[in-house]
Amino acid sequence: MDHQRPIVAFLYDFDKTLCTTDMQNYAFIPSLGMTPASFWAQANGFGWANHMDGILAYMYTMLQEAERRGRPFTRADLVEKGRDIILFPGVEEWFGRINAFGSSQGVQVEHYIISSGLREIIEGSSISKEFREIYASEFYYDEKGVPVWPKLAVNFTAKTQFVYRINKGVLDVSNDHDLNASMPDDSKRVPFTNMIYVGDGLSDVPCMKMMRAYGGQAIAVYQEENRQGVEDLLVKSRVDFIFPADYREGTALDTTVKHIIQKMSITDSLVEENAHQLRSIGGDVLPNQVRFQDF
Repeated sequence: MDHQRPIVAFLYDFDKTLCTTDMQNYAFIPSLGMTPASFWAQANGFGWANHMDGILAYMYTMLQEAERRGRPFTRADLVEKGRDIILFPGVEEWFGRINAFGSSQGVQVEHYIISSGLREIIEGSSISKEFREIYASEFYYDEKGVPVWPKLAVNFTAKTQFVYRINKGVLDVSNDHDLNASMPDDSKRVPFTNMIYVGDGLSDVPCMKMMRAYGGQAIAVYQEENRQGVEDLLVKSRVDFIFPADYREGTALDTTVKHIIQKMSITDSLVEENAHQLRSIGGDVLPNQVRFQDF
């Protein structure tokens, strides 16, 4: 393994999970002279009419509308528009506080984004440096910084591949060979049982189901207008917990996440003790002999 302390990985959606609405709505769409409602109606209608992946449809619509209206569209321009993102209460302080708590429990905390939004806009946000990796849709740019082709399109089901990448420690999206190679469970960098996925709705269900199937934790956050939909996820056992999107210290979200980290830390300690005892008597150490679900 490439670390001394067990790793606990937080995997976040971005739109309506860490920020209050779709990231394009803050600055990009207004720069076109459009409303979010009109832009998304056009993008979705274009996708449906052409039987097109919804993520590729909105990326195409961004390009076409910017060109048609004579608006600047470069990588640097998109990053700059990320400065206008509005985060939920407590998000900016969340990462440092959770990292420190994890350290106090003997684990190393890492944070990842898995989003269908745009990496470029996320990079412009005030929290972009908090993430070990940002997996999000992205354009390929020419030497002038002008987008010419989709580099990565992260639709709802494609999100799951990035969970596997984090699990194996194969973070480079161009490295499919190592991602698909067989790897013993006990050599994977971040066990599924040490993952916490945080999302806001149906687009996160594939990743949430992975967490529940493999022993991780799935959390849905909500604003009042989507509370009913998130409650439905809980009733149908698609998530473990639901909370208002308030990341401040002392909230129910904050307290529960700390309890989860403590539980993961204890489980890792028990796994290590079990392995130590088996080695001391010449027994075979089996991967995941002590499992998160057993507690």
